[in-house]
Amino acid sequence: MKTLRECIADAKKHKVAIGHFNFSNIEGLYAIARAAKALGVPVIVGLSEGEEEAVGTHQAVALVRSIREEWQLPIFLNADHHYSFTTVCSAINAGFDSVIFDGAKLSFEENIAQSKACVEYASEVKRETGRDVLVEVELGYIGEGSKLRDAIPEGVAVKTSPEEASRFVALTGADLFAPAVGNSHGMLKKGDKPRLDIDCIASISQLHGMVPLVLHGGSGEDKDFVAAIEAGICIIHINTELRRAYTDTLRAYLAAYPDEITPYKYGTNAGLAMEKIAQEKLRVFNRL
Repeated sequence: MKTLRECIADAKKHKVAIGHFNFSNIEGLYAIARAAKALGVPVIVGLSEGEEEAVGTHQAVALVRSIREEWQLPIFLNADHHYSFTTVCSAINAGFDSVIFDGAKLSFEENIAQSKACVEYASEVKRETGRDVLVEVELGYIGEGSKLRDAIPEGVAVKTSPEEASRFVALTGADLFAPAVGNSHGMLKKGDKPRLDIDCIASISQLHGMVPLVLHGGSGEDKDFVAAIEAGICIIHINTELRRAYTDTLRAYLAAYPDEITPYKYGTNAGLAMEKIAQEKLRVFNRL
Protein backbone atom coordinates (compact mmCIF):
# COMPACT_ATOMS: atom_id res chain seq x y z
CA MET A 1 0.00 0.00 0.00
CA LYS A 2 1.25 3.49 -0.85
CA THR A 3 2.39 5.95 1.78
CA LEU A 4 0.76 9.32 2.29
CA ARG A 5 3.72 11.04 0.61
CA GLU A 6 3.30 8.76 -2.42
CA CYS A 7 -0.46 9.36 -2.57
CA ILE A 8 0.09 13.13 -2.53
CA ALA A 9 2.69 12.84 -5.30
CA ASP A 10 0.18 10.83 -7.36
CA ALA A 11 -2.51 13.45 -6.77
CA LYS A 12 -0.18 16.22 -7.93
CA LYS A 13 0.85 14.23 -11.01
CA HIS A 14 -2.70 13.37 -12.06
CA LYS A 15 -4.25 16.76 -11.20
CA VAL A 16 -6.60 15.44 -8.53
CA ALA A 17 -6.83 16.15 -4.80
CA ILE A 18 -6.99 14.00 -1.70
CA GLY A 19 -10.01 14.72 0.47
CA HIS A 20 -9.30 15.56 4.12
CA PHE A 21 -12.31 15.15 6.43
CA ASN A 22 -12.45 15.76 10.16
CA PHE A 23 -14.22 13.44 12.59
CA SER A 24 -15.04 13.52 16.28
CA ASN A 25 -16.90 10.24 16.76
CA ILE A 26 -16.96 6.69 15.41
CA GLU A 27 -19.88 7.38 13.04
CA GLY A 28 -17.89 10.10 11.36
CA LEU A 29 -14.75 8.01 10.97
CA TYR A 30 -16.63 5.07 9.46
CA ALA A 31 -18.64 7.38 7.19
CA ILE A 32 -15.48 8.87 5.69
CA ALA A 33 -13.78 5.49 5.36
CA ARG A 34 -16.82 3.93 3.66
CA ALA A 35 -17.00 6.81 1.16
CA ALA A 36 -13.32 6.42 0.21
CA LYS A 37 -13.56 2.64 0.00
CA ALA A 38 -16.62 2.82 -2.26
CA LEU A 39 -14.72 5.00 -4.72
CA GLY A 40 -11.34 3.32 -4.33
CA VAL A 41 -9.46 6.53 -3.48
CA PRO A 42 -7.07 7.52 -0.68
CA VAL A 43 -8.40 9.74 2.09
CA ILE A 44 -7.10 11.70 5.06
CA VAL A 45 -9.03 11.94 8.33
CA GLY A 46 -8.21 14.79 10.65
CA LEU A 47 -8.47 15.72 14.29
CA SER A 48 -8.19 19.27 15.54
CA GLU A 49 -6.89 19.70 19.07
CA GLY A 50 -10.47 19.66 20.40
CA GLU A 51 -11.46 16.65 18.32
CA GLU A 52 -8.31 14.84 19.35
CA GLU A 53 -9.20 15.34 22.99
CA ALA A 54 -12.69 13.96 22.36
CA VAL A 55 -11.57 10.87 20.44
CA GLY A 56 -8.27 10.19 22.20
CA THR A 57 -4.82 10.59 20.69
CA HIS A 58 -3.64 6.97 20.82
CA GLN A 59 -7.16 5.64 20.31
CA ALA A 60 -7.48 7.54 17.02
CA VAL A 61 -4.18 6.12 15.78
CA ALA A 62 -5.33 2.59 16.62
CA LEU A 63 -8.73 3.05 14.96
CA VAL A 64 -7.33 4.44 11.71
CA ARG A 65 -4.58 1.83 11.58
CA SER A 66 -7.10 -0.99 12.05
CA ILE A 67 -9.29 0.30 9.21
CA ARG A 68 -6.26 0.71 6.94
CA GLU A 69 -5.11 -2.85 7.58
CA GLU A 70 -8.48 -4.62 7.62
CA TRP A 71 -10.02 -2.75 4.68
CA GLN A 72 -6.74 -2.38 2.76
CA LEU A 73 -7.63 1.28 2.40
CA PRO A 74 -5.07 4.09 2.08
CA ILE A 75 -6.53 6.12 4.95
CA PHE A 76 -4.22 8.44 6.88
CA LEU A 77 -4.51 10.34 10.17
CA ASN A 78 -3.65 14.04 10.37
CA ALA A 79 -3.27 16.30 13.40
CA ASP A 80 -5.29 19.21 12.03
CA HIS A 81 -4.58 22.79 13.18
CA HIS A 82 -2.35 22.20 16.15
CA TYR A 83 -1.17 25.45 17.66
CA SER A 84 1.94 24.53 19.66
CA PHE A 85 5.18 22.65 19.26
CA THR A 86 4.13 20.47 22.22
CA THR A 87 0.86 19.25 20.72
CA VAL A 88 2.49 18.67 17.33
CA CYS A 89 5.20 16.53 18.92
CA SER A 90 2.60 14.62 20.93
CA ALA A 91 0.72 13.68 17.75
CA ILE A 92 3.95 12.68 15.99
CA ASN A 93 4.97 10.50 18.92
CA ALA A 94 1.54 8.85 19.04
CA GLY A 95 1.77 7.70 15.42
CA PHE A 96 -0.10 10.29 13.33
CA ASP A 97 0.78 10.23 9.63
CA SER A 98 0.91 14.01 9.29
CA VAL A 99 0.62 17.14 11.41
CA ILE A 100 -0.27 20.77 10.84
CA PHE A 101 1.41 23.49 12.82
CA ASP A 102 -0.88 26.50 12.55
CA GLY A 103 1.11 29.61 13.33
CA ALA A 104 -1.02 31.91 11.19
CA LYS A 105 -1.74 34.22 14.15
CA LEU A 106 1.97 34.57 14.98
CA SER A 107 4.37 37.08 13.49
CA PHE A 108 6.05 35.99 10.28
CA GLU A 109 9.35 35.40 12.06
CA GLU A 110 7.84 33.47 14.99
CA ASN A 111 5.72 31.37 12.61
CA ILE A 112 8.90 30.43 10.74
CA ALA A 113 10.77 29.58 13.95
CA GLN A 114 8.08 27.33 15.40
CA SER A 115 7.21 25.73 12.06
CA LYS A 116 10.88 24.91 11.50
CA ALA A 117 11.12 23.38 14.97
CA CYS A 118 8.20 21.06 14.17
CA VAL A 119 9.80 20.05 10.87
CA GLU A 120 13.11 19.33 12.56
CA TYR A 121 11.41 17.20 15.22
CA ALA A 122 9.63 15.13 12.56
CA SER A 123 12.96 14.68 10.76
CA GLU A 124 14.58 13.50 13.99
CA VAL A 125 11.80 10.96 14.52
CA LYS A 126 12.26 9.71 10.96
CA ARG A 127 15.99 9.23 11.50
CA GLU A 128 15.39 7.32 14.73
CA THR A 129 12.33 5.24 13.79
CA GLY A 130 11.97 5.34 10.00
CA ARG A 131 8.44 6.81 10.28
CA ASP A 132 7.81 9.49 7.67
CA VAL A 133 5.51 12.05 9.30
CA LEU A 134 4.62 14.92 6.98
CA VAL A 135 4.55 18.44 8.39
CA GLU A 136 2.24 21.09 6.98
CA VAL A 137 2.65 24.79 7.73
CA GLU A 138 0.25 27.66 7.21
CA LEU A 139 0.67 31.30 6.27
CA GLY A 140 -2.21 33.78 6.07
CA TYR A 141 -5.52 34.17 7.87
CA ILE A 142 -8.60 32.13 6.87
CA GLY A 143 -10.68 32.38 10.05
CA GLU A 144 -10.91 29.90 12.91
CA GLY A 145 -13.17 26.93 13.61
CA SER A 146 -15.62 24.92 11.53
CA LYS A 147 -18.91 26.64 12.21
CA LEU A 148 -21.85 28.38 10.56
CA ARG A 149 -21.10 32.08 10.10
CA ASP A 150 -23.09 35.21 9.37
CA ALA A 151 -20.26 36.72 7.34
CA ILE A 152 -16.79 35.97 5.99
CA PRO A 153 -14.26 36.70 8.77
CA GLU A 154 -12.48 40.04 8.57
CA GLY A 155 -8.96 39.62 7.24
CA VAL A 156 -9.69 36.75 4.84
CA ALA A 157 -9.34 39.12 1.89
CA VAL A 158 -5.59 39.45 2.63
CA LYS A 159 -3.94 36.69 0.63
CA THR A 160 -0.57 34.98 0.87
CA SER A 161 1.84 36.49 -1.63
CA PRO A 162 4.04 34.24 -3.77
CA GLU A 163 7.12 36.00 -2.40
CA GLU A 164 6.17 35.29 1.21
CA ALA A 165 5.16 31.73 0.35
CA SER A 166 8.50 31.03 -1.32
CA ARG A 167 10.50 32.38 1.60
CA PHE A 168 8.34 30.68 4.21
CA VAL A 169 8.59 27.21 2.67
CA ALA A 170 12.32 27.54 2.03
CA LEU A 171 13.06 28.61 5.61
CA THR A 172 10.83 26.03 7.32
CA GLY A 173 11.58 22.99 5.15
CA ALA A 174 7.95 21.89 5.42
CA ASP A 175 6.42 19.05 3.39
CA LEU A 176 3.09 20.77 2.70
CA PHE A 177 1.96 24.39 2.57
CA ALA A 178 -1.45 25.96 3.22
CA PRO A 179 -1.79 29.52 1.85
CA ALA A 180 -4.60 32.02 2.24
CA VAL A 181 -6.16 32.36 -1.22
CA GLY A 182 -9.64 33.71 -0.48
CA ASN A 183 -10.69 30.58 1.40
CA SER A 184 -12.41 30.68 4.79
CA HIS A 185 -13.11 28.16 7.52
CA GLY A 186 -16.75 27.34 8.21
CA MET A 187 -19.89 27.96 6.15
CA LEU A 188 -21.99 31.07 5.63
CA LYS A 189 -25.60 30.79 6.82
CA LYS A 190 -26.70 32.64 3.70
CA GLY A 191 -25.25 34.56 0.79
CA ASP A 192 -22.47 33.80 -1.65
CA LYS A 193 -19.76 31.31 -0.74
CA PRO A 194 -16.13 32.48 -0.55
CA ARG A 195 -14.47 32.58 -3.96
CA LEU A 196 -10.97 31.26 -4.43
CA ASP A 197 -8.23 33.24 -6.13
CA ILE A 198 -7.16 30.68 -8.71
CA ASP A 199 -4.42 32.90 -10.14
CA CYS A 200 -2.89 33.24 -6.68
CA ILE A 201 -2.93 29.45 -6.21
CA ALA A 202 -1.25 28.95 -9.58
CA SER A 203 1.39 31.60 -8.88
CA ILE A 204 2.34 29.95 -5.59
CA SER A 205 2.20 26.41 -6.96
CA GLN A 206 4.51 27.25 -9.84
CA LEU A 207 7.25 28.70 -7.63
CA HIS A 208 10.60 26.90 -7.81
CA GLY A 209 10.90 24.45 -4.93
CA MET A 210 7.27 24.80 -3.85
CA VAL A 211 5.82 21.83 -1.97
CA PRO A 212 2.26 20.45 -2.53
CA LEU A 213 -0.46 22.93 -1.59
CA VAL A 214 -3.37 22.37 0.79
CA LEU A 215 -6.72 24.17 0.74
CA HIS A 216 -8.47 24.76 4.07
CA GLY A 217 -12.00 26.06 4.43
CA GLY A 218 -13.39 23.85 1.68
CA SER A 219 -17.04 24.93 1.88
CA GLY A 220 -17.06 26.36 -1.62
CA GLU A 221 -18.29 25.78 -5.15
CA ASP A 222 -17.41 22.56 -6.99
CA LYS A 223 -16.21 24.51 -10.02
CA ASP A 224 -13.80 26.45 -7.82
CA PHE A 225 -12.42 23.20 -6.39
CA VAL A 226 -11.82 21.82 -9.87
CA ALA A 227 -10.05 25.00 -10.92
CA ALA A 228 -8.01 25.07 -7.70
CA ILE A 229 -6.88 21.48 -8.23
CA GLU A 230 -5.89 22.29 -11.79
CA ALA A 231 -3.90 25.24 -10.43
CA GLY A 232 -1.97 23.11 -7.94
CA ILE A 233 -4.04 22.20 -4.86
CA CYS A 234 -3.35 18.60 -3.77
CA ILE A 235 -5.38 18.27 -0.55
CA ILE A 236 -8.76 19.85 0.30
CA HIS A 237 -10.18 20.06 3.84
CA ILE A 238 -13.87 19.51 4.58
CA ASN A 239 -15.41 19.66 8.05
CA THR A 240 -18.35 22.01 8.52
CA GLU A 241 -20.51 20.35 5.86
CA LEU A 242 -20.08 16.97 7.55
CA ARG A 243 -20.95 18.43 10.94
CA ARG A 244 -24.05 20.08 9.54
CA ALA A 245 -25.20 16.90 7.77
CA TYR A 246 -24.73 14.89 10.96
CA THR A 247 -26.48 17.38 13.22
CA ASP A 248 -29.41 18.14 10.89
CA THR A 249 -30.08 14.42 10.31
CA LEU A 250 -29.78 13.63 14.00
CA ARG A 251 -32.21 16.39 14.95
CA ALA A 252 -34.75 15.24 12.35
CA TYR A 253 -34.53 11.62 13.48
CA LEU A 254 -34.99 12.44 17.16
CA ALA A 255 -37.92 14.72 16.31
CA ALA A 256 -39.56 11.88 14.39
CA TYR A 257 -38.71 9.23 17.02
CA PRO A 258 -38.61 11.07 20.37
CA ASP A 259 -38.70 7.85 22.40
CA GLU A 260 -35.64 6.32 20.73
CA ILE A 261 -32.75 6.08 23.20
CA THR A 262 -30.40 3.64 21.40
CA PRO A 263 -27.37 5.65 20.19
CA TYR A 264 -26.32 3.33 17.36
CA LYS A 265 -29.83 3.48 15.90
CA TYR A 266 -30.16 7.24 15.75
CA GLY A 267 -26.50 7.57 14.86
CA THR A 268 -26.81 5.35 11.77
CA ASN A 269 -28.77 7.80 9.62
CA ALA A 270 -26.56 10.67 10.72
CA GLY A 271 -23.50 8.67 9.69
CA LEU A 272 -25.02 7.88 6.31
CA ALA A 273 -25.66 11.60 5.75
CA MET A 274 -21.98 12.28 6.39
CA GLU A 275 -20.96 9.47 4.06
CA LYS A 276 -23.09 10.97 1.29
CA ILE A 277 -21.36 14.36 1.63
CA ALA A 278 -17.90 12.78 1.78
CA GLN A 279 -18.52 10.70 -1.31
CA GLU A 280 -19.87 13.70 -3.24
CA LYS A 281 -16.73 15.68 -2.39
CA LEU A 282 -14.38 12.81 -3.21
CA ARG A 283 -16.01 12.45 -6.63
CA VAL A 284 -15.33 16.11 -7.37
CA PHE A 285 -11.78 16.06 -6.02
CA ASN A 286 -10.90 12.89 -7.97
CA ARG A 287 -12.82 13.83 -11.16
CA LEU A 288 -14.99 10.70 -10.92
